[in-house]
Amino acid sequence: MGHLYYGTTPEPVRIPDRLLAHIKVVVATKLRRGESFTISWTHVDGTPGRSTLWLQPAIPLRFVFESAEPEQLHSPTLKDMADMANSSAGLIVALDVEIPSETATQPARTSAPASRRTTLRSAA
Repeated sequence: MGHLYYGTTPEPVRIPDRLLAHIKVVVATKLRRGESFTISWTHVDGTPGRSTLWLQPAIPLRFVFESAEPEQLHSPTLKDMADMANSSAGLIVALDVEIPSETATQPARTSAPASRRTTLRSAA
């Protein structure tokens, strides 16, 4: 379980490492561009309700991961999250979501036929 620290609040938001890795990429991309936006989630720790943060470049932000190994990112999930972050509703995440592995959604790669490989190589 990872932690998202925002602003000067000492209590972090607890987020699974895999989801936090995806959030980190979307947030870093938006903030690098100087774009502010909201991120919202429904509480899953037994506390009723939901929370929303206004993310903007001037407020301190820190991602802490439980695992030392980086998570594999799932491109379709990143695209969906980026599109949501660009909307007026902002990024809405489900803290208990299961993000598929990249290999689960991509067809197996096959080699090009030998004749095609030769053509491509000789054309270069």
